Amino acid sequence: MTPKIGTHPEWDEARRALLVREKELTRMSDALAQERLALPWVPVEEAYVFDTEHGPLTLAELFDGRSQLIVYHFMFGPDWDEGCPSCSSLVDHIDLPRVHLEHHDVTWVAVSRAPLAKLLAYRARMGWSFPWVSSYGNDFNYDFHVSSTDERPLLEYNFRAVPAEARAGGPGELPGMSAFALRDGFVYHTYSAYARGLDAVWGMFQWLDRAPLGRNQDDAPF
Repeated sequence: MTPKIGTHPEWDEARRALLVREKELTRMSDALAQERLALPWVPVEEAYVFDTEHGPLTLAELFDGRSQLIVYHFMFGPDWDEGCPSCSSLVDHIDLPRVHLEHHDVTWVAVSRAPLAKLLAYRARMGWSFPWVSSYGNDFNYDFHVSSTDERPLLEYNFRAVPAEARAGGPGELPGMSAFALRDGFVYHTYSAYARGLDAVWGMFQWLDRAPLGRNQDDAPF
């Protein structure tokens, strides 16, 4: 990117014009948030059981006494030796705000298909403390379209069909987040986001978007 060099009055005029667009985006974001809340809640009928440091726990038990649950689908395959670097960067920003989420009745949990021992070892290495559970023994990752194998190819990601040529042998693990509500003993799926839909929860990108040269990345493939 070659920067445009200008005078302060030119910058001030351009910045004021940009502010109008930023305010439009803010208002649109507020409206989208209301539409997000208006999505129907879908009962989760599968009895998922996760391997956790506190023993086997159901999806309902992952709420840990709260009424809302946010799951981050962390890319860490069963045969991987360490977690995805991009996912690692994202969750680097969660331990401190997680306390405030809990104050707002929201539990935050990372879920990966790797065995629990690998997850906990990597968590210790990275200095994290958030709850991280393994879905290796259930279909959770497959049902939420973030994992695939040769036997179980990924047919859909980010609410679009995966091209046939991209299904064989991969992509293996992909990032995403899903939200759930617990009411009257029933778990409901309320929201999921994938690929660039995660940008809004990735604190680093919010800063990079305001840095002089912006981001240094390619668009997500799906």
